[in-house]
Amino acid sequence: MRKFDTKVQYLKYKVLREVARRAWDDTLLEQVLDIPKVIVPGKEPTMRCCVYKERAILAERVKLAMGGNANNPNVIEVLDIACDECPDGGYEVTNACRGCLAHRCEDVCRKGAITFDLKHVAHIDKSKCVECGACSRVCPYTAIVSRQRPCQSACKVKAIAMNEDKAATIDREKCIACGACVYQCPFGAIMDKSYILNVIDMLKKSRDGAFKVYAMVAPSISSQFTYARLGQVIAGLKKLGFYTVVEAALGADMVAQAESRELAEKGFLTSSCCPAFVDYVHKSFPTLTGYISHNLSPMATLAKYIKQIDENVKVVFIGPCTAKKMEAKKDTVKPYVDAVMTFEELQALFDSVDMDITQLDEEILENASYFGRIFARSGGLTDAVAQGLKEQGLTNFEFKPVPCDGIEECRMALLRKRSNALDGNFIEGMACVHGCIGGAGCLTHGDKNKNEVDKYGREALEKTIRDAVSMVNLK
Repeated sequence: MRKFDTKVQYLKYKVLREVARRAWDDTLLEQVLDIPKVIVPGKEPTMRCCVYKERAILAERVKLAMGGNANNPNVIEVLDIACDECPDGGYEVTNACRGCLAHRCEDVCRKGAITFDLKHVAHIDKSKCVECGACSRVCPYTAIVSRQRPCQSACKVKAIAMNEDKAATIDREKCIACGACVYQCPFGAIMDKSYILNVIDMLKKSRDGAFKVYAMVAPSISSQFTYARLGQVIAGLKKLGFYTVVEAALGADMVAQAESRELAEKGFLTSSCCPAFVDYVHKSFPTLTGYISHNLSPMATLAKYIKQIDENVKVVFIGPCTAKKMEAKKDTVKPYVDAVMTFEELQALFDSVDMDITQLDEEILENASYFGRIFARSGGLTDAVAQGLKEQGLTNFEFKPVPCDGIEECRMALLRKRSNALDGNFIEGMACVHGCIGGAGCLTHGDKNKNEVDKYGREALEKTIRDAVSMVNLK
């Protein structure tokens, strides 16, 4: 039964599972130092040079599974001790260099970083090189190439650099917590903090009637837990102790309805559903922040509604998104969302109590419309806003959407808007390629079939946004 697509994910899962097991039976504090030995027993190393380094790295992973460094506001952290196997990276001269006479690379280098040996082969002095790439562009043999570390290549907002010890560092002023670096690091040296202990604490207290705990699942759940049926996942959540399970897609219906009205009133909007995209606008395009929709995200919108109808409730969002963990810390959101978990963490939670969800009877999840559910994939929000305009009789408004699949497409659309060259009036920003189904907290990260998301949407009993919103009753 394959639950993950990389061994790094599996290792992360094992740490989360062992931490959760001990949290359930209140033995975590006394056994926390034993967890690395449980995962890497014996004297033979399985991943690194020796078992001692493996366990030292695992000890740092355990800290992140327990919430990480409280003094670091970012939810993405680098494990310095694990970040030491990648080459320095940057521009390098390959053996394709022919020792030509032109020396264009030398002429174009403004820092004097290029020299030649006795065989006329070029060399780059890393202490002088500023990684401008001019030498690479003029080389007639394409012999000079840029070898970036995987985390740097994954980070499209250029928030990752190397410190003096050659370990990765994250610039908080640029990071949007999308988690792309987390998945792409082949050594698992970059991780997102987990708040799984907060969730377990809430579930344990709910047993005594202190409050009810709602599980709010993202619509991208339709692409997850492929080894079981969705109804069995819902049953598993209730068996863990969640009072009920609701769809964030219902919040998406609410947002689509409100955002379409806001668009028609203002004439131009950028979406507010993807927290990484919203953060990107604030950090990289501050002059455009006034265009961001004033609606809360579907997660926050639905959580706010839940707490308005029942104050004695805790809300846990479960989805594919590491940026949601940052969103939940915002002053505008934290009164409504009490914790955020990824699908990876939910799998660890199931297994921490030895629950085989494939053996459970199915429960029904029916809280949203087709249009709310397709928010999970790129273009889904655009389709939902178009439907919202139609249902509210706002068809005189000329809807010109610009759906952006991934942060690079978002960047191009925002650049065009900033220079008044964008042919559109609504930017749907999705930081992850393919949308939420490509999120860093997914169980698997291969190509997702958007048709599967649409199929899941068509299974909804409520076929319109208006019908879904009118049926709201979560008590």
